[in-house]
Amino acid sequence: MIAWLEGQLRDKTPTRLLVDVGGVGYELLISLQTFESLPQDGKTVALHVRTVVREDAFLLYGFATPLERDAFDLLVRANRVGPRLAQAILSGMAPEPLLRALREGDADSLQRAPGVGPKMAQRMALELREGAADLLDRQGIPDRAGALSSDSGAGEVRDELLSALVNLGYPRSQAERVAETSSREAGEGASIESLIRIALKRLAR
Repeated sequence: MIAWLEGQLRDKTPTRLLVDVGGVGYELLISLQTFESLPQDGKTVALHVRTVVREDAFLLYGFATPLERDAFDLLVRANRVGPRLAQAILSGMAPEPLLRALREGDADSLQRAPGVGPKMAQRMALELREGAADLLDRQGIPDRAGALSSDSGAGEVRDELLSALVNLGYPRSQAERVAETSSREAGEGASIESLIRIALKRLAR
């Protein structure tokens, strides 16, 4: 797996570039965030890389910063978010604001990213909230939303889960049953992140 490339920038467009590494040309797919940080053609460029192997293609995605690479890795963990959509999302939102929106469950902000509708925004916020908080913690940015949730009562956390499930389109009666059983399974003092993981597993059965 290729994790890093450094070489001469031979050609670039807003979504892809060509890097000459020792006489071998590598094509990398990039976001607009990375494109804006590139030097002029002919200059040396160094990029973090993620390799995606498909049946019909061997694709390299390039990133100007480790944070953008880590945000890409997080996005593709979400249901129905593939590498191309993750690339588009990172073109519309810089990594830190994106991670903040995920951590805080800000679906309205997430919908501003290309290709993200209301239901996908809600699902991404649910599935990736904890991972986004972890990434931001590594950057030294406190999780204010997480601190507030830890002080909430069990009933408030369960209501938050119920509201999220209903917003995702699940019937209220089903959402209420899943929220109740998930709360019992998680136990007293469980975080909203734990409840979400349990609820999504139950709904996927």
